Amino acid sequence: MAKYITYENSGVSINANDAMVNKIKSSVQNTFGPRVIDLHGGFAGLFRVDYDEKLFKKNYKTPVLVACTDGVGTKVLLARDMKKFDTLGDDLVAMSVNDMLVLGAEPLFFLDYLGIDKLAPAKVAQLVESIATACKTADCALIGGETAEMPDVYRKNDFDMAGFAVGIVEKDRIIDGSKVEPGDIVLGLASNGLHSNGFSLARTICFKNLKLKPSDKIAALDNNTIGSALLEPTRIYVRSIIKLLSQYKVKQIVHAMAHITGGGIVGNLPRILPADCDAVIDKSKWQKQPIFDFLQKSGPVEEAEMFRTFNMGIGFVLVVSPDFANSVTAKLTKYGETVYNIGTIRKGSKKVILK
Repeated sequence: MAKYITYENSGVSINANDAMVNKIKSSVQNTFGPRVIDLHGGFAGLFRVDYDEKLFKKNYKTPVLVACTDGVGTKVLLARDMKKFDTLGDDLVAMSVNDMLVLGAEPLFFLDYLGIDKLAPAKVAQLVESIATACKTADCALIGGETAEMPDVYRKNDFDMAGFAVGIVEKDRIIDGSKVEPGDIVLGLASNGLHSNGFSLARTICFKNLKLKPSDKIAALDNNTIGSALLEPTRIYVRSIIKLLSQYKVKQIVHAMAHITGGGIVGNLPRILPADCDAVIDKSKWQKQPIFDFLQKSGPVEEAEMFRTFNMGIGFVLVVSPDFANSVTAKLTKYGETVYNIGTIRKGSKKVILK
C-alpha cells in the first residue's frame, strides 16, 4: 500500500504557522487604533478613512494616500548569524514610514512579508513582535502580513523581510521641495548608526577582510561588539516630525525633507532640491558615530565612497526657512532628536557640495 505524503513532508508546516499566528495576535492588536476594523483571521485588513468627528481627533478635507515599500537588505544576514531578531522590526518599519514622512505624510497602517526556510514559531513571533513594536513607535497599525515557508527557495536559517506602508497627507500640505530657495537652512537629525544601508560593504570589511566574528569587541567602538554596533536599529522619526509639522498649520516653514538611506546625503538630498539650487553641507558640523570611522579606516574606504554609501551620522534632513531654523531646532530637540545645523541652500544645479 502506498504511503501518503503530506505538505509537512515537503517542508511546510501548517501547524507551525497556526502556532505562530496565535503567538503574535496580541502584539498585532496592540497597534490598532479606532480606525482599524478588526477581523482577526480575515483575508485582508480593514482601515477606515471616513470622517467621524466624534470618533477621530484628526480628519482630512482633501486626503491624499501615500504608499511605500522597502526591505532590510543584507542586515538580515547579520541578525541570522547573531540569532538576534528583536530589532529588525525597527529597520523594516522605519524604511517605509521615514520615506513617506518626507512628504509630510503620517503613517496609517503597515503590512509585512516574511519569507523563510522553515517556520519556527518562536523566531517568527519575535520578528513580527518587533515589527508591531516599531509600528507603535510610528503610530501606525499593523493590519496584516504574510509568512511564506519556502525551504526550496531559502537555505537553512535564511530569511528575508519586506514591508508595505500606507499614509495620508492633506493635498495642500504636501512637502515636495518646490518652496526651497537660496538662503534656506539645512538641519540634520542624528542617525543611530548604519540604519539599513551599506551592509554589503560593511560585512565585506568586517567579516571577509578583517575576519571578525560578530561577538568580537572593538576598542574603537567603545569596546562594544562589532555585531551590536552594526545591528543598531534604524531610528524612526515619525513622532518628532509629525508633531513639528502640527505646530505650523498656516505657514509651511519646512520647505523639504529627505530620508538619508542608500546613496547617503549626496544621493538623497538632491532628490528634493529644485533644479536651480544646490545644498552646501559642512561635514564638520555633526558628530559621526564611531562605526563610520572604523569602517573607513579598516576598509580602507575613500571618504567620497563613504558619503555615497552610508548616512554618515545623519538619518533625516529638513530644509527650513532661515527665520525659523532656531525654533525648529529647539522643538525637535525637545521632542528627543539630536539636531545639527549642517548647511545652507544656494543657487546651483541640484547638487550637494560637501566641504
